[in-house]
Amino acid sequence: MDYQRDAISVDVGQRLKELREARHMSIRSLATKSGLSANALSMIERGKTSPSVSTLYKLSDALGVPITEFFGPPPERQSAILVKADGRTRVPFARGVWEGLGGEQFTGRVEPFILTLESGAISGPHNMVHSGHEFVFCLRGHLEYLVEKQTYLLDAGDSLLFAANLNHRWRNPGNLVTNALIVLSGFSEGEQPHGMHWRKGE
Repeated sequence: MDYQRDAISVDVGQRLKELREARHMSIRSLATKSGLSANALSMIERGKTSPSVSTLYKLSDALGVPITEFFGPPPERQSAILVKADGRTRVPFARGVWEGLGGEQFTGRVEPFILTLESGAISGPHNMVHSGHEFVFCLRGHLEYLVEKQTYLLDAGDSLLFAANLNHRWRNPGNLVTNALIVLSGFSEGEQPHGMHWRKGE
């Protein structure tokens, strides 16, 4: 399947501008709160550059919203969700694409998604930490996960499961495009684990 084609594209820059203006924040104030430069934020809002995963997490923290808010206004949550192959929410970021598999609409405590990662794609310069558990299944290519001080290299067909309150990050160390299925689960009721990410050292 062509993951790049069979998905809905979301204008992250426009959505960022909407969220910022709804909170009466200037680009400069958001820059200060997120630790990003005003110029970088302006470039994202104007569609001149795609934010990295790390950048999206910083912005979600600064705006006080889960990262899924960048996909558009939150849909009504339901107890049963069918997501057709050509109807996935698709969010491009630097050297990759995030595709939702229904977690952003589901009432339960599970968030599955697919990452498509170009060679050299990374989650960001800092570790991620959030509630619950994280399950990773490498569909294609190679995926490297650093969990605390242990490095795990996943090839196609390999899986990894760990407590998500451990410091972790990922990258595509190979020369091929990587596809991975990731499932976040077990978080407390009312929590949204995408919005629980933060960066050490900020």
